[in-house]
Amino acid sequence: MASDAGSTIPLHARNLTVSFADRAALRSISFQLQSGTLTGIIGPNGAGKSTLLRALLGLLPLDAGNVKAFGLPVAKNRQRIAYVPQKQTVDWDFPVTVLDVVLMGRYGRSNSRLWRLLRRPGETDRLAAEQALAQLGMSDFKDRHIRQLSGGQQQRVFLARALCQEADILLLDEPLTGVDVATEEIIFSLIDKLTAAGKTLLLVSHDLSILDRLHQVMLLNRRIIAIGPPEQAATKNNLRQTYGGRLALLDQAEAALTKMK
Repeated sequence: MASDAGSTIPLHARNLTVSFADRAALRSISFQLQSGTLTGIIGPNGAGKSTLLRALLGLLPLDAGNVKAFGLPVAKNRQRIAYVPQKQTVDWDFPVTVLDVVLMGRYGRSNSRLWRLLRRPGETDRLAAEQALAQLGMSDFKDRHIRQLSGGQQQRVFLARALCQEADILLLDEPLTGVDVATEEIIFSLIDKLTAAGKTLLLVSHDLSILDRLHQVMLLNRRIIAIGPPEQAATKNNLRQTYGGRLALLDQAEAALTKMK
């Protein structure tokens, strides 16, 4: 039997359209992501960036279009996708420790029948969680309540949860917001390791200064204005269409692209 060529494409969206109260939030979004790449979704507030991630995950009803992960509908390949939500969408008062949060990344992928039935981690799961925390410099915090951490530390914990899942695709919603410089460097160091290992990452950000860190950028404002290597897609004309001519942002993008030369 011939294999489906699309099965080699980690993430493929076709004509994705989402509406809220008869107002289009996303219009005919089509793109595909390759293995070992970091793609940034860049756009203004209200552009549909977070909505796009949720639509890709199957968390929102679609007016039209479809999404496939490695050639299958996302619902059939969900365990291969990890999601890091925005910090403000998380209930930080939920009574769990840092290690508990990271172990949640193991649920759904373990072969242990006990884990599936009772959600109790085994030794392999615990080891994977502790290794993920170590990679993000959070081992010393594993027994703390999640709300006792700073914003940057909380973000590291949720990245550790995604890492612990051992997914092939990672969707990161504003992982750099509110973090300090040290945490930002740790995050990008982890991203470099993941892409080098063939993982596919999609990262939402407001920050145009990260353009030089990306393999590909998607300029989004309810529709895709442009997508491609930053030096090709992030032109002044495309950025004006995306942001409406906000000159300070254009200067920020130009400075980032200059670093790539």
